[in-house]
Amino acid sequence: MSVSDLFKPLTLLHGPAMRNRFMLAPLTSQQSAHDGTASQYDQSWIEQLAQSNYGLIQTSAATVEAGGIAFERQLGIHSDLHLHGLAKMATTIREGGGLSAVQLHHAGHRAQPQFGGIPAPASSKTVPGINAITTEEVERIRDSFISAAKRAQLAGFDGVSVHGAFGWILSEFLSPNLNDRKDKYGGSLENRARFTIEVIEGIRKACGPHFQIGWRLSIERYGLLLEELREITAEIFDRELIDYLDLALWDSAQIVREGSFQGKTMLSVFTELPRKGVRLGAAGKIMSAQRAGELLDEGCDFVLIARAGILQRDFPLQVKANPMYDSPKLPVTAEYLRQGGLSERFIDTMRGWQTFVYPGSK
Repeated sequence: MSVSDLFKPLTLLHGPAMRNRFMLAPLTSQQSAHDGTASQYDQSWIEQLAQSNYGLIQTSAATVEAGGIAFERQLGIHSDLHLHGLAKMATTIREGGGLSAVQLHHAGHRAQPQFGGIPAPASSKTVPGINAITTEEVERIRDSFISAAKRAQLAGFDGVSVHGAFGWILSEFLSPNLNDRKDKYGGSLENRARFTIEVIEGIRKACGPHFQIGWRLSIERYGLLLEELREITAEIFDRELIDYLDLALWDSAQIVREGSFQGKTMLSVFTELPRKGVRLGAAGKIMSAQRAGELLDEGCDFVLIARAGILQRDFPLQVKANPMYDSPKLPVTAEYLRQGGLSERFIDTMRGWQTFVYPGSK
């Protein structure tokens, strides 16, 4: 395939098609108000993105419960008070021609008390002095994901992306290292995946046949097992429970180092699965037009743009204008990001990313 194939439309199982193969990855910018409402900085960021020719734009991780917060100034979708700002974001994206999704997030055991978070571990051994959440609490959080999806639909979004990566609550429950429960949400892989499946099935039932559901999955760290994740992904594909899988890799080209898939690319372990009508995309160091095009050759239906989209808000337009486009080399100065339209809050967040902003850059 050539780079031009990135600009072909992509149909999804539910709702409208993506106009091209570029999806903006969910980027936590920490620029919302302290109560989770979308700020003027959030709106400005979305306005920039909406004019950048993405097929689908995901918001930053939005809290499905106030106690599930992981970051200061994290976007929220756990209250109707958030609806006004979210609706404005959805309208802006739609008017720019792209599809929209809210990323639904709960930090689980990683919730931060200094921001009002209440750690909610799957196991009593994970966080010293804090007991595992009860079966009833799991079901309450499940229902909070579903309520948040309904809120996103009410705000005018085309769908949601369920955050099941990086050791956050759904990922945590999938991990045999972090989940030693004895109830229906622990033990076998089927039980550990039950939380995720019930969230996805509940959203579909609540939001109907025209609403899009994505699922973000990571494979590394937190005791996650590649073979198990492949098995549960195969089931989700076979049952067509989601519209798209967002495979969050540190590097889209990385190789499996051990186990039954040793020597293969992480990506190929999932692209080789029959996926029926479900679409698959990957994130991870996609910094050039050529790498984005290569991922279609490697079996992806779309690509997720993260760092490259922060460096250059209109990455898809840059690629369209120049099939050899490559992102600016990291690190960059704060002034470069400022001139590109990033808020000071967002720039401060990026200072926390290794090798993104020059140390000491004003």
